[in-house]
Formats: sequence, structure tokens, C-alpha cells
Amino acid sequence: MFSNSPTTLIQETSHHNIPLSLWWLTTFHLIIIIIIIIIMNPKRRRHVYLLDFACYKPNPKCMCTKDMFLECLKSTGRFPDESLDFQRKILDKSGLGQRTHMPEALLEIPPNICLAEAAKETESVMVGAIDEVLRKTKVKAEEIGIIVTNCSLLNTTPSLSSMVVNHYRLKDDILSYNLSGMGCSAGLVAIDLAKRLLQVHPNSYALVISTENINGGSYTGNNRSMLLSNCLFRMGGAAVLLSNLNSDSNRSKYYLKHIVRTHKGSQDYCYNSVMQKEDDDNITGVALSKDIMSSAGQALKANISTLGIYVLPRMEQLKFLLNLIARKSFKKMVIKCYTPDFKLAFEHFCIHTGGKAVQDEMQKTLELSDWHMEPSRMSLYRYGNTSSSSVWYELAYCEAKGRIKKGNRIWQIAFGSGFKCNSAVWCALRTIDPKHEKNLWTNEINEFPTDTEN
Repeated sequence: MFSNSPTTLIQETSHHNIPLSLWWLTTFHLIIIIIIIIIMNPKRRRHVYLLDFACYKPNPKCMCTKDMFLECLKSTGRFPDESLDFQRKILDKSGLGQRTHMPEALLEIPPNICLAEAAKETESVMVGAIDEVLRKTKVKAEEIGIIVTNCSLLNTTPSLSSMVVNHYRLKDDILSYNLSGMGCSAGLVAIDLAKRLLQVHPNSYALVISTENINGGSYTGNNRSMLLSNCLFRMGGAAVLLSNLNSDSNRSKYYLKHIVRTHKGSQDYCYNSVMQKEDDDNITGVALSKDIMSSAGQALKANISTLGIYVLPRMEQLKFLLNLIARKSFKKMVIKCYTPDFKLAFEHFCIHTGGKAVQDEMQKTLELSDWHMEPSRMSLYRYGNTSSSSVWYELAYCEAKGRIKKGNRIWQIAFGSGFKCNSAVWCALRTIDPKHEKNLWTNEINEFPTDTEN
């Protein structure tokens, strides 16, 4: 349609003695048409901006010490001394502190475990986080065009996304999605889904809400593989507001560079490593198998192999490739697998707070310093394993510490049932000043880091 070059067009207009004013008008129209085609091109990639996010901080009356937690378990009358002692030992080694939070219904004597309380818990968490992120961004609820909620262990009817639509009276044509059963890495799956929707729906805001339900996930049996989840998971959630509006680039905190998702569910031992099921007494719980660490290792290896192509310096990619060739070529020789130095690609690491054992293994595998692991360890210590929202508690920690500078790259990485390992890479669009950016860590950030062994 526009095969003629500008030079040819000028020559033709001169040859036919077209008035200069008409030539300029024709050229102007041509430029306008080209701009419209570029803007309206459906295949054109749109930037996904993170305006802001908010993590839910439960009411102080939900604070739960380790002794309080064990006393509530004992009050059910369902746990023999052996099971209570086992959970006490797990708590002591978990990396959790004395100020994590449990839903009010579970702090009653005896705990009130029921669907009504479970729904009440999740609604309070979601609404608390959403109210905060809307306040921070000054975006009105009716402006939101996409909503994605994720929670593994509570799948109500109507869905959790409908719960949000109802509470905020969102518009009739909103695109709403609810993800369930996808584990602790579902928060990044939700981000990926929102990103894909923002790529095809221009001028939109997407709200992502990540949480887990503690009441609905409580286990009252005595299978030790299922008792682990009782000890690690705590109340929490996060709301993240994304935008594809170019005008939001100036006021957003970050933009999304990469999402890399890895799923090892085709392998039975990975698939079965985290499983909700009934025990021998028909009591439902989430079982964590002995294969969970090896499953995480396999998923991590596959994930970083893909991610490295996008983020690592060329020299690190070359070292990794040469090591891979050497190990395949000289199978009789013991050649250690080379792990690329991801500290060259990222300034900050937000590693899912699965538990102290997971954190220790990640630090060893990625050769990270205590400083790099601090957001993850302190989030586990202060708030416990908040499942899919934990990576946001960690980013909030980095902001409260004044660590986020313009241009910094942040790696969020999470593991979840399936078995999955998912990564999100963000780039800071501005320096975050903790004096002006308040979050749930603000009033107590000077207390951290602290000794997590106590």
C-alpha cells in the first residue's frame, strides 16, 4: 500500500507540479495513517506496569505465638502427645517467629473450623489488601477491567473473584478469573494470566489478589506428612495493581520484564510431592512427601535454564553451555554442574518462604549471601509462610529497607504443587523512598534483620 519511498514521492510530486502545500498535506496524512496502523496493531507488545501493591497485615488480635498455636491444637482433643511433640519440633526448626498470625476462628478454644469462617477469613484478607492498594494508587474500583484471584485450598461458590466483584460493585463486563489448586506459585501464575490479558485489552487495569486459606487448610489428623502444613502456613495475602496504559509509566513502581513458568507434573514423583488427600481416618489434609526437595530441585534447574537465556550476561551463558557440553561428552568423568551467577543479573531476590529448609537449599544452590536471603528469611520469621503472597511480603521488605533503586532488577521465584517453579522479573522504574512509601513493615523495619534461631 505504501511502497513508494519518500524520495520517490517527492520526485513524483515535483514532476507533476503538485503545489507544495498539497504535498505537505499528503505527507501529513500518510504519517497519521502509519501512526494509526502502529498503534492499532494487535500484535504490538504492550508494557505491563506495576502501579503498586499492598500486603495484608492482620489485626493484632490475630497474632499467634508458638505456645498459643500448640495450645489451640491441644484443645481440639484430636492430637495425642506424640503428634503435639512432633509439631512442636517442626515449629522450632521452621524459621517462624513469635508474631505470625492465625485467623480468629482458629485461636478460639477449641478452634472453629468451618466453611463460613473460612470464607470470612479470605474476604477480610482480600478486602484489606485491595482497599490499601486502591488507596495508594488512587485508582477507582470501577476503573478495573480485569481481576484474577488465586487461593488453593478454598474454592467457594460463587468464586473468590465473584466475592470481590460483589463487594466492590465492579462493572458488568469485567474479565474475572479464579485460580484454585495451584499451590504457592499460583501468585506468579496469576501475574502471567493478567499480563497476557493486558497484552490484548488496551487501556486496562488488572487487579491480582493472591492468598491462601488457613481455616480451610487446617488438618486435624495425625499423619505426620500432613501435620507439616499446619506448622508452616499463616494468614496473609497481597493485592497487585497492573496497568498497560502508557501514561502510567511515570507513576508506576516497576515494569514486568519476564515471566518463566516450569511445570514438572509429567513426572509422577513431582506430581505427588504435594497432594491434598484423605488420611487413613478419612481426614482431609495436604501431604508433603519426602520427594518435595528433589522435585523443587528439578523444577528450579529447568526454570533457571530457561530464565538464564533472557537475563544472564553472555559470558555466564557461555560458561553454562560449555559445562553442559562437557558433562554430556565426558560422562565417565565427574564434572560438577555449573550454576550461573545470578547475582550478575539481579540486585534483589524474593524467594518463596516455603520454610527454613527450602531457604537454606536455595541459598546454597544459587550461592547467595545472607543479605540476598534476608527478605525471605525475615518474611518467614515475621509473617510465616503466606503461600503465594510471600514474594510480595519480601518485596515490601526491600522497599521498607530503602534497597530499591531506579533500574534495579528483582527476581521473584516461587514453588508450588504440581510440581511447579515460576519466576517473575521486574525492573524498578524509580527509586523507592521508604520515608514516603509506607507498607506493613514500616513501623517495625528497624527491628530487622533479627536472629531467626530464637
